[in-house]
Amino acid sequence: MFDRKKEIIYDNLSAKVDIPDGLWIKCDRCKKIIYKDDLISSLYVCTSCGYHFRITAPQRIEMLCDEGSFEEIDGDLVGDDPLNFPGYKEKLSRLREETGLKEAVVTGIGRIEGLEVALGVMDNRFLMGSMGYAVGEKITRLVYRSIEKRIPLIIFTTSGGARMQEGIVSLMQMAKTSAALAKHNKEGLLYISYLTDPTTGGVSASFAMLGDIILAEPGALIGFAGPRVIEQTIRQRLPEGFQTSEFLLKHGFVDRVVDRRDMKSMLNSILRMHLGVR
Repeated sequence: MFDRKKEIIYDNLSAKVDIPDGLWIKCDRCKKIIYKDDLISSLYVCTSCGYHFRITAPQRIEMLCDEGSFEEIDGDLVGDDPLNFPGYKEKLSRLREETGLKEAVVTGIGRIEGLEVALGVMDNRFLMGSMGYAVGEKITRLVYRSIEKRIPLIIFTTSGGARMQEGIVSLMQMAKTSAALAKHNKEGLLYISYLTDPTTGGVSASFAMLGDIILAEPGALIGFAGPRVIEQTIRQRLPEGFQTSEFLLKHGFVDRVVDRRDMKSMLNSILRMHLGVR
């Protein structure tokens, strides 16, 4: 996620000074060097240009939930290899070891300023947040847990889409999660979908775009197929900023683009308004 290479600066005597690894981080957009502690304080938003760095599911949960309030559910639920796809099991095993995650989404029950919510957070370190059986099942179970407990549902999405290594099984998760959310809607419960960079493919074509309220982080890539594929298909140049969260806001697909530093206060305000709590 971050550039871990040693940065070298020069003091006023032109002597080279080595800076410890990870102390400074380069912004992917403006290329300015940011002191890591400042970046952490700003919730991994560039202090110069406002670029939102991609963050992990555990980081998101820590930023959002009251301390010690999040309890993970279905943490041991993992998928299989239905197609015996070459190298798939080995890749899953390696990613579990590298990321500490069992799958590409973390689900559980937590509190935001004292208000209980069912919370799902996707993590694009794990096969780019792709949706296979386990991701679809965990999302579906989370929706039903929200129904059972009569609490609001919030899902943070980041995904490359359906997981090709699971073929039709991964595509079936689009219908399964959508059906669960239809029941959730009939129960009159609140579902907030929060889109982060990137949210694409089968996830954007299912539960990501079914929220009662759809929020997005600034500059996030949101769409189904990639811009290059679309241009090659329609043989036309796409508008400037196509598939960014700001473009979708302008065209009515997103309700509001929210700076990460305002994420918690925004969700708290929506929850209190919905629940009638002051």
